[in-house]
Amino acid sequence: MSDMNPALETFSQEVDELLTAMEEALLGLEATPDDSESINSIFRAMHTIKGSSGLFGFDDVVAFTHEAETVLDKVRSGERAIDAELVSVLLACKDHTAQIIQHAFFNEELPLPDELQQQGQALIVQLTGSSRAVGGMSTTQQEKIDHFEVDVNTTDSSDNWVISLAFETNALRNGMDPLSFIRYLQTLGKIVEVVITMPPLIRIENMDPESCYLNFKIVFNSSADKKTIEDVFEFAEDDCDITILPPNSRQEHYLQLLANLPEDQLKRLGEMLIEIGALTEKEVANILDEQLDENNADAKPLGEMLLEKNILQQPVIEQALKKQETVKQKINKESNYIRVDAAKLGYLINLVGELVISGAAMRLMVDKHGLSDVDDVASTMSHLVEDIRDTALQLRMVQIGETFTRFQRVVHDVSKELGKQIQLQITGGESELDKTVVEKINDPLTHLVRNSLDHGIETPAERLRAGKPEKGTIQLNAYHDSGRIVIQISDDGKGLDADKIVAKAIAKGLIKPDQALSRSEIYNLIFEPGLSTKEEASNLSGRGVGMDVVRRNIEALRGSVSVDSELGEGTVVTIHLPLTLAIIDGFMVEAQQERYIIPLSMVEECVEMSSDEWQIDEVQHYVNLRGQVLPYLRLGDFFHNHKKHSKTQRESLVVVRFGEAKAGFVVDELHGENQTVIKPLGKLFENLNGIGGATVLGSGDVALILDVQGLIQHAKKQIVR
Repeated sequence: MSDMNPALETFSQEVDELLTAMEEALLGLEATPDDSESINSIFRAMHTIKGSSGLFGFDDVVAFTHEAETVLDKVRSGERAIDAELVSVLLACKDHTAQIIQHAFFNEELPLPDELQQQGQALIVQLTGSSRAVGGMSTTQQEKIDHFEVDVNTTDSSDNWVISLAFETNALRNGMDPLSFIRYLQTLGKIVEVVITMPPLIRIENMDPESCYLNFKIVFNSSADKKTIEDVFEFAEDDCDITILPPNSRQEHYLQLLANLPEDQLKRLGEMLIEIGALTEKEVANILDEQLDENNADAKPLGEMLLEKNILQQPVIEQALKKQETVKQKINKESNYIRVDAAKLGYLINLVGELVISGAAMRLMVDKHGLSDVDDVASTMSHLVEDIRDTALQLRMVQIGETFTRFQRVVHDVSKELGKQIQLQITGGESELDKTVVEKINDPLTHLVRNSLDHGIETPAERLRAGKPEKGTIQLNAYHDSGRIVIQISDDGKGLDADKIVAKAIAKGLIKPDQALSRSEIYNLIFEPGLSTKEEASNLSGRGVGMDVVRRNIEALRGSVSVDSELGEGTVVTIHLPLTLAIIDGFMVEAQQERYIIPLSMVEECVEMSSDEWQIDEVQHYVNLRGQVLPYLRLGDFFHNHKKHSKTQRESLVVVRFGEAKAGFVVDELHGENQTVIKPLGKLFENLNGIGGATVLGSGDVALILDVQGLIQHAKKQIVR
C-alpha cells in the first residue's frame, strides 16, 4: 500500500486494529455472552469503520457495515440475544468487511465483484433473516427513525417530551403570548397533554390582569430534536424559564450516541452532551453563567446541576462522565507511544551492531598501545555502547501474547469444522522477544496448533468414553529460560502411540528394526519427512508433510523443537528460541588458532581438561564430570579433522547446555565475554555443519558462531558409536 495517501494508509491501519479487536471480542463472547463491554467494542468497531469508509466514499463498505451495526445495536439493547450461531455469522462478517475494504483500497474505480456481492447478501440474510440490497440504507434508516416514534394517542409522558414553561410576571406586558408558542409547537408534533399551574399563595382579588401567573407543563410527542424544540421559544427566553426533558426513548438514543463518540479528543461534559443533542448550547451557557456567579462561591459541578434542575436523566450524565474518563485514559496511554517503521528500527540495530564492532576495535587499540590515560574513557564508552545495544534491541521486542491470541480464531473455526469442542488457554503472553522472531515463528506455531486440533484432541464421544471432559483443551505457554524463550503447545488429547511411530519409521526405512531408541528419540521421529501415524489424511494434517518443515524453520531461527507425550493423556511440544537474531552476548574461545563464539546464555561453566582430575574416555569421547557422564567434542578436531590433535598445551572444557541436553567443548584458549553482532553466512555457507553464523571481531577478523544444538547432538552420537 505504498501508493496510498497518508490518510488512507492511516485508515488501513485503523481498520486492521478494529477488526482484530472485534475478532477477539467475538471469540470472548462465546464464554461470556453477557459481557456488555465486548458487545460495545464490537459495535464501535463496525460503527467506526462505517463512518470512516463514508469519508472516503466506500459506499459498499458503508452499506454492509450498516447492516451489521443495526443487528449489533439490537444486541446492545437486549432485543436480540447473542449465541454461538450469531458469533459465527459476525466473525464471517468481520472477514467479509476486510475483503471488501481491500477491494475498495486497490480497486476503487471498479464495482464490487459478483462473488463478494453474493457473499455479502448471504451474510445479511443470516444476520437479519431478510434479503436486502447491499447498497442503500433508506429502509434501515427509516426503521431507526421509527424506533423513536410513539403512539400519539398515548397519555404516558415516559415516551414523550416534557416541556416546562414558567413565564415571568411581565411576560404579557412585554408582548409575549403563551398560547401562540403552544400553538406553534403543534407544527412539530402532537401535544398530548397540557397541565396548567398557578402560584399557590396568589389570591384572585390580588391578581393584576396585565400580569402572567400561569405555568405550563406540556407532554409533547415529536421526532424533532431538542434544539428544534428549544428554538420554538427563542423569542420568549428572556421572559420564561424553560426546561425541556427528553423522553425515555431519547435517553437510550443519547446513551448510544455517547458510546459511538470518537475517542480521539478529550471534551468537556457540556460539549459532549451538546454534540449528542442531549443539551443545547443555551442550556449549557445558562448553567455555566450560574456557576460563574460571584455570589455562588460553592457552585456545584455541571452534572449535579443538570440533575437538580431536572434537565437531563441521571443515566445519560453518568454515561457521559464515564466516556470522558475512558477518553482521558486512552489519550494518556496513547501519548506514551509512537509508531515507528520496522525498517527504520532494523537500520538502527544494524548501526548499533557496527558501533559494537568499532567499540571493540578501539578497545583493542587502547590495549595494544598501552594508552592508560585513554583506558577509562574507553571503558565508559564500552558501557554506553552496551546500554545503547540493549535499548535498541528492546525497541524491537514485542509480547508474544498478540501472536497467541490470533489462534483463538483458528481453534474456533477448526473445532467447528472437525465437530469437536475445544478451548484455548493462553499463559505467559507477556513474555517478550524480537519482532522478527515473532513473525517467523507464526507459521510453525499455526501448524503445531492445527496438528493438536486434528491429531491430538478427540471427538466429544471419544473423550466421554475415555472418561475425559467433553471439551478438550489446548494450551499455549511462554516463558524465559537462560536468555532464551520457551514456547509450549500442549493438549489433553489421546497422546502419541510410540509403537505406531516406531512401526511407521521402520516401514519408511528411517530406523532399523533392531535399533534401540530412547523415549524422546521415538517421539521426535514425528519431525522426520513423510512420517504420519494417522490412518486417514484430512485437509488439515495427516499426510506427514509439514512437521519436518516446522523443525527446519525453527532451527533456521537458531532454535530447537522437541515433543513429549503420554498415551491417552496428551502431548507437549516445546520450542526453544533466541530472544533476538541481531546481537548477543557471546563467549569467545580458540581452538587450533581459530576463534569461535558460543552464545553466553548456553555456557554453564569452564574447567581445565585434566585426566588427573576427571575420568576421561578418549575413545567414546565422554568425561566423568563430578559423577555425570558428559559427552565432549574437540572443536579443533571437528572443524580441522585433517590435523592431528596435539596435547602440548593445556586444554579447557567449556560445558554448554541447550534445553535439557549438555555437552563439553574442548578448546585451547578462553578469551572471555564478547559482544557479538550476528552476521548471516549467505546462501553458499548457510548449511555448514556446526556453524550458526559469523561475527566480525574488533581486529577485523571473522569468528564463527557455533550451532550449539547441532554440536551437542554430534557429541552424543560419538558415545553411541
